[in-house]
Amino acid sequence: MFGVHDFLLFVLSGLLLNITPGQDVFYVVSRGASHGWKMGSVAALGVCTGCFVHVFAAALGLSAILATSAMAFTVVKFVGAAYLIWVGISMWRKNGSGNGGETDEFFRVKASKVYAQGFWTNALNPKVALFFMAFLPQFVTVDAPNKPLAFLLLGMVFTCTGTLVNLTYAWSAARVSAKLGKNGSFGTWAKRAAGTLFVGLGIRLAMSDSVG
Repeated sequence: MFGVHDFLLFVLSGLLLNITPGQDVFYVVSRGASHGWKMGSVAALGVCTGCFVHVFAAALGLSAILATSAMAFTVVKFVGAAYLIWVGISMWRKNGSGNGGETDEFFRVKASKVYAQGFWTNALNPKVALFFMAFLPQFVTVDAPNKPLAFLLLGMVFTCTGTLVNLTYAWSAARVSAKLGKNGSFGTWAKRAAGTLFVGLGIRLAMSDSVG
């Protein structure tokens, strides 16, 4: 159907990959721990939207540009690295509430920023685009009547399962923070730890090899 084969294997493989911690998970966990499950959920939805950028790019063949053009990959890589470092530094500069539950006013004021950061954290990662180009074709039949549609179907399934996993991470982080961080120290520690990690991820991305 839709030119897709081994669909259940794809879903299982996708779940295992989603569970593996990466910069998206670290961002969601840091927001859940420092601002509660609602803000962690907003971060997860931002990551989800950023992932759709790569899904549509893969379906349209745009990701192939990053896979074949060293210049395009390098430009996106350094922009993404700079953004990760900036997010990491901003996490250090601002303290979170750390109590696992935010006020409605705080949620309204900050949600758009958290959502946008989640979006750009994923969308500006060229290696996510390359991952989709390498992973999705393995489950598309050679004689698929509409390959872009098959890419869209698989990409959306992968993104949806990933969002469910991230929402679970957000809820878990908020629960742990609520139990261990009554005075706000746990949320602040989690946010600063994530900030340090993001700076490291940004430096690592900037120093990684380009298209080879």
